[in-house]
Amino acid sequence: MDITVFNYTFRNVQWTGFSWEKIYDFLGIKDFIYFISSPAIQRELFSVKLVFIFFTIVFLCMVIWFYRNSSYIQYKFLQDVTEFFSKETYGLRKVTKNWKKIKKTASAGSEAELKLAIIEADDFLYETLVDMGYEGDTFERLLTKSNKKTLSNLQEIVDAHAVRNAIVYEPDYALDSQKAKKVLSVYENAIKNLSIS
Repeated sequence: MDITVFNYTFRNVQWTGFSWEKIYDFLGIKDFIYFISSPAIQRELFSVKLVFIFFTIVFLCMVIWFYRNSSYIQYKFLQDVTEFFSKETYGLRKVTKNWKKIKKTASAGSEAELKLAIIEADDFLYETLVDMGYEGDTFERLLTKSNKKTLSNLQEIVDAHAVRNAIVYEPDYALDSQKAKKVLSVYENAIKNLSIS
């Protein structure tokens, strides 16, 4: 089509008003559009439409399910949004939530609850080290794999773990609340430092 004819035709369509029929005429697809939208063809294509609608719904549900069950959205979107609104890093927020549970256990004040809180704190530190990629079948091996840069209070953690072992293996081990608070603060500092590094 010559450019002058195109400009003339376009101006003609513009001046005479906008309608789909004129656009179809202009593009030369009027017969095809009328054919494809005819009631007879639509009846023939109804079953095909249903199949496509069904697969669209199935694939949409699968996409939503995979996004909800994968960590992709968490790392690519939700983590940033969470950090923005909570004003603390995502890892630290998770640690704070888990640490509140341990503090709740310790807040009961009885010796048994304090011992349980120390055991839970030790397990939480172990899980944090494993999540960071350190390997070892015991807590002591995990600690030796980490270095002083990773855990600045390494000796305090070793001492706290010794208290935890005494609680587990010595039924008559006596634990006062002051010592329990000190041990729990060692675990808390170690976990928080690991989570923001």
